[in-house]
Amino acid sequence: MTQEEDPVQLFDMHISHIGINASTDEEAERIVSQFQTLMGLQRNVVAPISVFAGTLVEVMRPGSNRGEKGHIGLYVNDIPAAERWFEARGFQIDQNARALNPDGSTHLVYFKDQIAGFAIHLTCDE
Repeated sequence: MTQEEDPVQLFDMHISHIGINASTDEEAERIVSQFQTLMGLQRNVVAPISVFAGTLVEVMRPGSNRGEKGHIGLYVNDIPAAERWFEARGFQIDQNARALNPDGSTHLVYFKDQIAGFAIHLTCDE
């Protein structure tokens, strides 16, 4: 396999975080607390739709779920290039699930299809 065929090498791709769907706010806090204890991670709220344990685990609040079982955030160093690469291989981008940075660049974007019940998104944040 050449580098052009390997998105891990091509885009420095790795798992940025995993997303877990919670059914209540209390469950979200309990899950984050468990990951805090397990891994020594700090509770972190970036947006009102979720709460993080460090940067590794995002727990989605009720009504904000992504994916049947949750989601996986994949870090890439160049979202537009990664989008083109994946689209050329048949993975469709969900344009309605694109989040932008203040400068208009893409912060994250989801694929249309889930894999094994997990929504997958590309992000440039670690």
